[in-house]
Amino acid sequence: MTTPDIAARRVLGAIAALVVGTLTLSACGGNASADANTDSKGGGNTTAKTSTAKITISAKDGSTNASINSTGVQVSDGKLTDVKMTVAGSGQAVDGAIAANGASWKPKEQLERGTKYQISATAKDSSGKTAAANSIFTTVTSSNSFIGTYTPDNGTTVGVGMPVSFNFDKVISDKKAVQSHITVTSSSGQQVVGHWFGAQRLDFRPQDYWKAGSKVTMKIDLDGVQGANGVYGVQKKTVTFNVGRSQVSTVDVNTQTMTVVRDGQTLKSLPISSGSPEHTTYNGQMVISEKFTQTRMNSQTVGLGGEYDIPDVPHAMRLTSSGTFIHGNYWYNKSNPPFGQTGTSHGCVGLADVQGAQGATNAAWFYDNSLIGDVVVVKNSPDKTVAPDNGLNGWNMAWSEWTAGSAA
Repeated sequence: MTTPDIAARRVLGAIAALVVGTLTLSACGGNASADANTDSKGGGNTTAKTSTAKITISAKDGSTNASINSTGVQVSDGKLTDVKMTVAGSGQAVDGAIAANGASWKPKEQLERGTKYQISATAKDSSGKTAAANSIFTTVTSSNSFIGTYTPDNGTTVGVGMPVSFNFDKVISDKKAVQSHITVTSSSGQQVVGHWFGAQRLDFRPQDYWKAGSKVTMKIDLDGVQGANGVYGVQKKTVTFNVGRSQVSTVDVNTQTMTVVRDGQTLKSLPISSGSPEHTTYNGQMVISEKFTQTRMNSQTVGLGGEYDIPDVPHAMRLTSSGTFIHGNYWYNKSNPPFGQTGTSHGCVGLADVQGAQGATNAAWFYDNSLIGDVVVVKNSPDKTVAPDNGLNGWNMAWSEWTAGSAA
């Protein structure tokens, strides 16, 4: 018969064994900040000695929304001796480098989204004692992250009308959080304010056109910023671009001419052909957003049925996202050229040109002398003013209204 005392001792013994087993299992688990050192000296006696080196892996063990930009390893009170990073499962190595002072390690390339990685790191303190740490983690997935496609690109030179424009691939519900982690500044000292067009587009501009010759810096610090419920940013970079000379060209529909003014001086007055009475050209300030030496224009893409399909429109520069261009025209009636006389287009601004975009034409001259970001102003058209979000055309919004659309 088992007495109560004996039963109690057995239960306690079982619990003790369970605790030992649990501790043993815990010692085998990886974590993002750990150290270990064991010295063995004669007689089979092993004495654990703790290294003063402390390794920290930025991505915590078991985490599932790790950054694709800032993942790395750091050590205090010691130097890293070895860091290995692999894609978990496949074992594919991720290249990286330990800093010259041995205090940190980071991957050479941005990590992939939605990928499981493993990092193992070792370091030594000043006494030569070793510390180790490891972490297995998964980077934020595409479905749980957002990216902003932006313009202009780093290192470019643009016209004075070029805004900074972000288009996000997810709906942003916390606009304040997102906007506050994007800063745009100019060497000119101009105040730059952001404005939201809906929930996926954020533009920045000063009250007036950028100052010619200024440098604009855009700091994107969205990595880990929650833009919507469970959706985080992944971008962290600094982008700079230069503002070139000032060029603003004014199209007068009444006279069918365009006057090109650079840095306050008139360069040229060119005859143009604007939209016809049936397809008028928008009024307002429009920014050149794209340039094509030749491009196809098909009326079906702008909701005009099968009215035209021209495969090689020369010297075409986009003014609106809805399809307004300023471009060369070689298909005009040679016996009665419309330029300087009458509007004949489907809403675009046409300049005399030749097929193949090879001649020394008015269209070629204007194309060669224009930058993305230059401004084309249309006036005296019977049409309405272009919408501020139709292209990069926020200049058509009053400053008070622009600033009212800021979430910061």
